[in-house]
Amino acid sequence: MHATGITAALGGNGLDCVREVLAEAKRRGVGVSLDLNYRAQLWSRDQARAALTPLAAAADVLFASDDELPLVAPDPAARTAGMAAALLAAGAGEVVVKRGAAGADTYTSDGVVTAAARTVPVADVIGAGDAFVAGYLSAVLDGQPTAGRLDRAVTAGAFAVAHRGDWEGLPHRAELSLLTGDPQHPHR
Repeated sequence: MHATGITAALGGNGLDCVREVLAEAKRRGVGVSLDLNYRAQLWSRDQARAALTPLAAAADVLFASDDELPLVAPDPAARTAGMAAALLAAGAGEVVVKRGAAGADTYTSDGVVTAAARTVPVADVIGAGDAFVAGYLSAVLDGQPTAGRLDRAVTAGAFAVAHRGDWEGLPHRAELSLLTGDPQHPHR
């Protein structure tokens, strides 16, 4: 079950719905993922922190950009690795930190795995985070190890930023390998 902080920010009913659905998924043994996806236009950082912190601790996979992670970390002033470690100790299964053009990291009880971003011409960054999350979760469902999850996530994100629009550039499964080859010899 995947949820986003945007739904939780849409008012009391949105937050109540997210809480109830994630709790029911946990009761049924369904994996839970949460993308913080903080939007300052929808609520304050304090409101988001109060609502999202307990949800983050219960997530099997927690997604956050590096500027969103302090919203749910016990010590928002800590370095990224410290915040991730504290969230893992609080109950999160893994913490995936999206860093845009700087790549991404996944923190687990086994350590950290890092992936560089794919280099592509940027047309539009809208939808890149959602594409990243979709790529990561599809790799989770395919049973990929952490490195494979991150690789698919940064690849899906690269496809998204290389096109205008928030979903138009999303790749089909067969297209994922198009960005993994030699950039000097593109596929035609």
